[in-house]
Amino acid sequence: MTPRELIPEDEYRKIKAEDHARAQAQHDFIQSTDDPYVYHRDQRPVADIKHMLETSAELFADRIAFYEKPSHNEPFREITYREMKKDVDALGTALHAHDMRGKRIGVMGENCYGWALSYLAAVCGTGVVVPLDKELRQDEIEHLVTEAEVACIFYTKNYTKMFEKIKESGDTQLELFINLDGETMEPHEVSLASIMAEGAELIARGNRAFLDAQVLRQGMGILLYTSGTTGVAKGVMLSHENICTDLMIPPTTFLVAPEDIFFLILPLHHTYACTCSFLIPIYRGAAVAFCEGLRYITDNLKEVKPTMILGVPLIFENFHRKIWQNVRKQGKEKLLRRIIKVNRVTKRVGIDIGKVFFKQITDTFGGRMQRIICGGAAIDPAILDGFIDLGIGALQGYGLTECAPICALNPERAARSASAGHILAGFDGRIDDPNPETGIGEICVKGDNVMLGYYKNEEATNEALADGWYHTGDYGYIDKDRYVYITGRKKSVIITKTGENVFPEELEYLLGRTEIVAESMVWQSDADISADSVIVATILPDPEAVAEQLGKNATDDAIGKLLWSEVDKINADLPYFKKIKRVILRGAPFDITTSKKIKRFVTENRDGLEV
Repeated sequence: MTPRELIPEDEYRKIKAEDHARAQAQHDFIQSTDDPYVYHRDQRPVADIKHMLETSAELFADRIAFYEKPSHNEPFREITYREMKKDVDALGTALHAHDMRGKRIGVMGENCYGWALSYLAAVCGTGVVVPLDKELRQDEIEHLVTEAEVACIFYTKNYTKMFEKIKESGDTQLELFINLDGETMEPHEVSLASIMAEGAELIARGNRAFLDAQVLRQGMGILLYTSGTTGVAKGVMLSHENICTDLMIPPTTFLVAPEDIFFLILPLHHTYACTCSFLIPIYRGAAVAFCEGLRYITDNLKEVKPTMILGVPLIFENFHRKIWQNVRKQGKEKLLRRIIKVNRVTKRVGIDIGKVFFKQITDTFGGRMQRIICGGAAIDPAILDGFIDLGIGALQGYGLTECAPICALNPERAARSASAGHILAGFDGRIDDPNPETGIGEICVKGDNVMLGYYKNEEATNEALADGWYHTGDYGYIDKDRYVYITGRKKSVIITKTGENVFPEELEYLLGRTEIVAESMVWQSDADISADSVIVATILPDPEAVAEQLGKNATDDAIGKLLWSEVDKINADLPYFKKIKRVILRGAPFDITTSKKIKRFVTENRDGLEV
């Protein structure tokens, strides 16, 4: 891989002037738009991610940027914006010294401060950052590293052996192996600490290779691989402009303040987590607290007392389920529901009794939680409304990797829990080939957040960006107020033998509203040759909910009858072509992607006992 040639200084100054002008134009638009859902207009223009980092470090120098646990028994370590900037500069300078300028820099491993540093040092003046999914197999990682022409790889210690084997294969362009955790374990590795010390020494001697590095707003800065639920990886090419657009515009609809602490649960290689739980907080001067792991969530929440969590439906469904299970165990369900009902009325006149009555529940989130934001898939609106009833703001957003990732977001003062979000100011959305009766068709979006294209895949790029719009592959409709409603994925839609469209997501949503269903996957029986289409639901029951109703030793037959009683209730309100006609009882968790979505086209996910 040949590094990008340096642009002559006079020409580069002109390019940067244009970059700043484009950022200023976005800023001016925010100030002047009459969009009724733009509540916060104090967004500063940022020309690129490096400019964002530099200005944040100057504005918020002594504020906390990151909270990280050195170990479970130690308190959270605090890292200021000043320290972060110094560390990024040291690491970036060292990368230049190791001849990484203009090259592809991979980052892989558990969420940690080192991961964030690696990302920023790569993208803010070294080359193109390539976040990699740590859950992939070795052969998949090797394929992506090879295809993306990665020259340097950062990784946490759990993946040392993997990269040793990849190095031995000799099939990649990898030159530099950097272990993010303490001491190196292999001769070919260098540690993050040692390479940062090297960079700090170079800066002390006057080296400005990284400090003065060229960064282009509109060229590829980030290469992200997304596989969704089909298993076919595509490299999404994002620019600094794509990311900076999503830093400046979404926070106009909900407040992000320097006092906020974002609790980071989702893996950073997903652009949802990276942009929304990492880069937006840094842009706004807030802090990011790294969760140690799912089993430590409760402990970490109580210790760091965050104000904001971004997650996927599975996380918030589990939170919601646990809250109500605990309430039932205490015999307080009826009382709590009465208080919620009364509080809905008193809040209209400015009296919130929930702050007292719900304190025990809100304290489990640290006691300062102001807002949760759900994305990645559809969530039951009743769950969002349930958090709102308990005094925690809850919003749903809509995005895709190809949009860096935000397309739509519910405004904090006008949230509609059934909607995936409002098309943001400066973005546009339309429905391709809408059904004349329902208005449902493919959702298409346009804006400066939309990707450059798919890496080395012109055919897929032309298909996705046909007619100047990004075709999302999602079906849904947009109402007169520009709120988006998603009904399902284009690739997963079931077309019955009578020509009707059935969206599995709709039926899975209905199943998910029953307490005894933990997860489900709806599909069409391929083996059926009858005149009617057969819709099948493979269901993983919730063991605690089943035990509450049937006892701990319930038989499969009893569980099957319980499931069918719920399915019958759902079927009663559905047209014949949508009715679930077979139920499969699943005894093990579904095979899911790292973004917690069930792999719809993996046949093993249909397996179980028919009841």
